[in-house]
Amino acid sequence: MAITEALEMGRIRAAGLDVLEQEPLSPESPLPHMTNVVALPHIGSAIHETRNAMAQRAVDKLILALKGERPISLVNEAAWRSV
Repeated sequence: MAITEALEMGRIRAAGLDVLEQEPLSPESPLPHMTNVVALPHIGSAIHETRNAMAQRAVDKLILALKGERPISLVNEAAWRSV
């Protein structure tokens, strides 16, 4: 992993990681044992304000869809047209 090498060589002083290329990390990975690394399991956004905002966005999109209006940030246009 390039970041591991950069951390070991001092090109990067420290890293805070919330998403990793391979999850779960392999037992051979040095990342969990490095003193200059903080690794979180996808919980970097787990604060009340963020979760409340996520819930509000979901409700807003659901209300639009129930009213027959195109949802914000629509991902699958074909599926929406078939409704």
